[in-house]
Amino acid sequence: MEKTMEYKLFDDYITLQALLKELGIIQSGGAIKAYLAETTVLFNGEDEKRRGKKIRLGDVVSIPEDGITIDIIAPTDEEKNEHLEALAEKARVAAIVKELNAKNKKDKKQNQAKKQAKPTKERKPVRFPGT
Repeated sequence: MEKTMEYKLFDDYITLQALLKELGIIQSGGAIKAYLAETTVLFNGEDEKRRGKKIRLGDVVSIPEDGITIDIIAPTDEEKNEHLEALAEKARVAAIVKELNAKNKKDKKQNQAKKQAKPTKERKPVRFPGT
């Protein structure tokens, strides 16, 4: 059962490791070395064992054991615009989170300084009767 997938490439390239992880073929980046050692992965028909291999538009990645072929294609202009909007939103949210984290850190430091600045009552030594 041959399964052909299309992967829309929004950047100049994607590494083999990132592609397989993004498509859910491997679970984590750490699994790639073992996966490539155990599985035949063909890059444009040639055996590929480098996890950092740059894959570009028009390339074809095949995994014969699983019957998977991945064609690397260009997204439409509309998809490119949606992708750029999503990246801009992600950057905007990251900036807000960074700002909030900095504010929280500053507030926390100020609160610690206030706690340390509180004068402590001087305790008198315990006196026992008859001494």
